Amino acid sequence: MTNPTPPTSGVQLLEVAPEYAGQRIDNFLRTQLKGAPKTLIYRILRKGEVRVNKGRIKPEYKLQAGDVVRVPPLRLAERDEPVPLAQGLLERLEAAIVFEDKALIVVNKPAGIAVHGGSGLNYGVIEAFRQLRPECKDLELVHRLDRDTSGLLMIAKKRSMLRHLHDALRSERVVDKRYHALVRGNWPAAKKQVAVPLLKNNLRSGERMVEVNPEGKEALTEFKVLRRFGDFATLVEARPITGRTHQIRVHAKHAGHSIAGDPKYGDEEFSREIRELGGKRLFLHSAHLRVPMPDGSVLELDAQVDEVWLRTLERLDA
Repeated sequence: MTNPTPPTSGVQLLEVAPEYAGQRIDNFLRTQLKGAPKTLIYRILRKGEVRVNKGRIKPEYKLQAGDVVRVPPLRLAERDEPVPLAQGLLERLEAAIVFEDKALIVVNKPAGIAVHGGSGLNYGVIEAFRQLRPECKDLELVHRLDRDTSGLLMIAKKRSMLRHLHDALRSERVVDKRYHALVRGNWPAAKKQVAVPLLKNNLRSGERMVEVNPEGKEALTEFKVLRRFGDFATLVEARPITGRTHQIRVHAKHAGHSIAGDPKYGDEEFSREIRELGGKRLFLHSAHLRVPMPDGSVLELDAQVDEVWLRTLERLDA
């Protein structure tokens, strides 16, 4: 029995729309050629098989509106078709949408769901929404949340919105993101910010770890006490002014008040006591978002925490 021949595409001529102006050709092809491995894209670029306006280009070439990109015939394996995701997951994420218009989706991401596939996962929030919204060809994550963090996550439906929000996120204090976190001990009301540099390390396993290090990047998080549970725990609001990996988690640990349920930077004894109350999750939630829109309006959203979070806080109060 022979294996079926992978489907072969013909020569494609792609005209660059204005919203793709300024994008690198390699990134453009990764967006347009869904399912094509990165190795294939870089190979056809390296061999000069991709032409722009009939001329050879380098992978770092930045496109201009009106450019005509010639893509050679490609053989794509059938496995490149996305694996259908469980209907239950799709329904759960559809129900978690808190805002949607023609250019943007904002979802209250449940804890435990990755934002994208990788590291042994073949799906995440973005893969699910590409199945939920197959007519939206340019769906992209605007930013990321850790897998175990819940709350507000932005997904752009158009390249123009993606560029607008990336520009806004790069400007400190333009986008207001506020998180809720349950931390160990009695957080002092006078401690309103943590400003220490953070250095990211990638371990051999591929796992990312972040540490306070003078050679790292500048990082600032503002904190405010929301609720106290004696000397045992405090519910705080954390507002990251900079956007470093694991910033809130590492800054909370540095302040001596690790976040409940944090397997990397937490206090295991504190997390175990919270788990015994039913709190089997990382207690970090993206609760509030305020972001300027391209038309000059301001989008302001809040996201509710899940039942596990609510029940755990009720038991802490008892």
